[in-house]
Amino acid sequence: MSSVPNLPPRGAPSGRAVGFGLAVLGAIAFSGKAILAKLMYGHGVDALMVLMLRMLFALPIFVLIAWWASRGQAALSARQWVGVLFLGFIGYYLASLLDFAGLQYITASLERLILYLSPTLVVVMSWVLYRKPILPRQWLAMATSYAGVLLVFGREVGQQGADVVLGAALIMGSAVSYACYLLASARLVHVLGSLRLVGLASTVACVLCILHFVLLRPVESAFAVAPAVIWLSLLNATVCTVFPILFLMMAIERIGPGASAQAGMIGPLSTILLGAVLLGEPFTVWVGLGTILVLVGVWMFSQARA
Repeated sequence: MSSVPNLPPRGAPSGRAVGFGLAVLGAIAFSGKAILAKLMYGHGVDALMVLMLRMLFALPIFVLIAWWASRGQAALSARQWVGVLFLGFIGYYLASLLDFAGLQYITASLERLILYLSPTLVVVMSWVLYRKPILPRQWLAMATSYAGVLLVFGREVGQQGADVVLGAALIMGSAVSYACYLLASARLVHVLGSLRLVGLASTVACVLCILHFVLLRPVESAFAVAPAVIWLSLLNATVCTVFPILFLMMAIERIGPGASAQAGMIGPLSTILLGAVLLGEPFTVWVGLGTILVLVGVWMFSQARA
């Protein structure tokens, strides 16, 4: 008779440490997405190519996740399929397309700071659509975060010109798109479960990205790229796409969404550090101050929501 190890109960100190570590690893891994995209741009490829290769290599993994999470579950209704298709389009296809397009014009640091505003956008949308009140502390927290983004944005505009405006607008569009996904997925995730929904919606997004590329480019051009682009895309699809999603879900299971979100605050810091080391992006006093304002604002925002 085999012995079964005694697992720590949920919420035990060891379990919380593992959950916090998973959340931190997920945030750092996900922040590398922008760094790898920037490295690939240096090999002469554009946003559509980077996105397509990322989704092409991630597709088999997401299909496996969807299959695994769907075992023994009831088939989706027509309405649920419509919801999955919509979430896949707006949350992973459109948001990713706008994100990679914007990265061609701004630094990875500014991109991460803008995307970090997504939770505030969810609250604003809830206020506009459902008249859910926003507390004064939340307004103050949002003002602090947006002031930090505007500080870094203003410095980049002064140094690099009008292209930064276009890039920031595209990234903000990505943040809005993802905020719509978060808002729209709230009900469906309770029915399907987070793992099944992520697997299905991500599979839809992968197919949409590949079709987008096939409709606009010759298929053979997908691999007429430098070898570095291929292995960077493999890293982007696995280490910076699939792994962070799985790490975050496992972290939420152990420490809850609030603590996981707070652990994820390391994401912008890791992006700035990786950008400085691998891309040679400048780390100035203004970038540091803007980042501090964004992180303080998001922390205040999470405390006010709690």
